[in-house]
Amino acid sequence: MSQSGAQAAAFFRDVPRSRTVWFVQDEQGSPVPRDSDGTRSLPFWSTSARATRAARVWGHGLWVASMPLEQWLEAELPSAAEDGLLIGINWSGPRLVGWSFTVAETLNRLAAADLPAPHAPSE
Repeated sequence: MSQSGAQAAAFFRDVPRSRTVWFVQDEQGSPVPRDSDGTRSLPFWSTSARATRAARVWGHGLWVASMPLEQWLEAELPSAAEDGLLIGINWSGPRLVGWSFTVAETLNRLAAADLPAPHAPSE
């Protein structure tokens, strides 16, 4: 399994257990980097330690925050889908790389991890 695959697997294993999702932000909000094809992803992490490493790599005054899984499922993911964003999962390494999924794919993977997920928003 690739490093990105292992990080994604950890996300879908850890989040249903902790029922918490982690992200980084500043006064402007969370970074939404553009991929080489122009697609934007909103990144999330499965643990505080992973998000803290990401905040250090990105710098620029970012801090770590969390939200309950239910809030993420009910508010954050539908909002990301409306904005056409992918969901970055446990990005890591010196350049913060990893896999990104559509909101529907994210919900499907969570459901496969035995987490009851709400209906996927239209994308």
